[in-house]
Amino acid sequence: MTDQTLATAVPLGPALTERQARQIYRQGEEAVVFALLTLARMRAEPHASSNPAVTPTTPSAMIPPFLKPKAEGRRKRPGREQGHSGSRRPTPEAIDHHVDHRLETCPDCHGSLTRTNQARTRVTEDIPEAITPVVTEHTIHRDWCPRCQKAVEPVVTEALPGSTLGNRTLVLSAWLHYGLGNTLSQIVAVFNHHLRLKVTPGGLIQMWYRLQAILFAWYLEIQAEALGSAVLHADETGWRVNGTTHWLWCFTTTDLTYFMIDRSRGSPALAEFFKDEFNGTLVTDFWGAYNKVACARRQTCLVHLLRELKTVEKYGRPGLHWPAFVKKLRRLLGDAIRLKKRDDVPAEEYASRRARLAVRLDELIATQWEDKDAKRLIKRLRRHRDDLFTFLDEPDVPFDNNHAERAIRPAVMIRKNSFGNRSGRGADTQAVLMSVYRTLQQRGHAPLKTVVDALTTYLATGKLPPLPAKITPIG
Repeated sequence: MTDQTLATAVPLGPALTERQARQIYRQGEEAVVFALLTLARMRAEPHASSNPAVTPTTPSAMIPPFLKPKAEGRRKRPGREQGHSGSRRPTPEAIDHHVDHRLETCPDCHGSLTRTNQARTRVTEDIPEAITPVVTEHTIHRDWCPRCQKAVEPVVTEALPGSTLGNRTLVLSAWLHYGLGNTLSQIVAVFNHHLRLKVTPGGLIQMWYRLQAILFAWYLEIQAEALGSAVLHADETGWRVNGTTHWLWCFTTTDLTYFMIDRSRGSPALAEFFKDEFNGTLVTDFWGAYNKVACARRQTCLVHLLRELKTVEKYGRPGLHWPAFVKKLRRLLGDAIRLKKRDDVPAEEYASRRARLAVRLDELIATQWEDKDAKRLIKRLRRHRDDLFTFLDEPDVPFDNNHAERAIRPAVMIRKNSFGNRSGRGADTQAVLMSVYRTLQQRGHAPLKTVVDALTTYLATGKLPPLPAKITPIG
């Protein structure tokens, strides 16, 4: 029995007997050190090995709150730094009402007061109690055109054809659901009770279907711009459609986000999005399906790799050679990340350090490791050898895939509230409207006004205007 096998087979805890301890001692210094390190980890994290809520395959983001370590103290005080001007809501430009407040008697002794000329003003904003919808009756005149030999009438641009609810109600309800993640019942309650506008769940869903069909042109524009981007981040998560497992794919840049709900989590779904070879840099995690994508460059997430090392150490049974392997890999990745963050390194020295990192990676891959987890990760490093340090060669490429994870998080929150979709048509509407609202938000546009203006143009001309570009801040 090897040192590793003995140390992992012996129960290192209260059940350890004297005979078993002497067996470990006879194996030599390395076996004793390994056993002591294992006991130290068990003492530092007593719940990790005994609580059934955590398993070796549990992702770090799914650790129950009661098992997470205590957060460190706040590193900096909240708010702006000392000397910076504060941030607050601007004062309203117009005052709608004036109210005078004056006491008749003293609130303490109830005696009479002597009037003075002292006063102060205070401005408040609030929503009026009686919010009532505006009901408009449209008289549409139909006239005869002698040249065309037909009757013609003007187009009503305030609502979709045949709809009794206006465009602002349609767009606001869709934004609440697909942009902010409110449930259908919550939206109905807000409209019926607060806004005093009677709506029904079925009526809203049918209107959202019609809105999705109109905005589908923008959805295609978002996909085209994503495929033409220089750096594209991708991620996926589970989704449910009519009780069946589907997958929500997210392709995002700093200016857009494209969601797609598909039955597949593999290459068929990616082939549906990537029509041709992608000429930019694709930033992903290590999910194997992304390896099938034909792209010019690729960057795999180093944070996922570092997280894998932590998971093995906390929940796995690493062998005697694991500390040496993880030390080399962590130092290699750390040196690469630190080199990326430095902007004071001359170009010649930067190129020399970059080349040295590649040599160190090849040496690490070529080393024969006995530990099973090390062997598994070496296969991953060998497969993604050319994808680990792309961020050192491309200035706009990060070393992690945090952007995609942050972009898909709002959709995950929506999934927690709505539990997915009940039909394929609902899933298509979900993907299109989430993509449109998210992209408009990224580009600095007010979603309500932007979509309402687009619907007005569409109803008047029959064509949807181009997808709005990103607003460039002035100054």
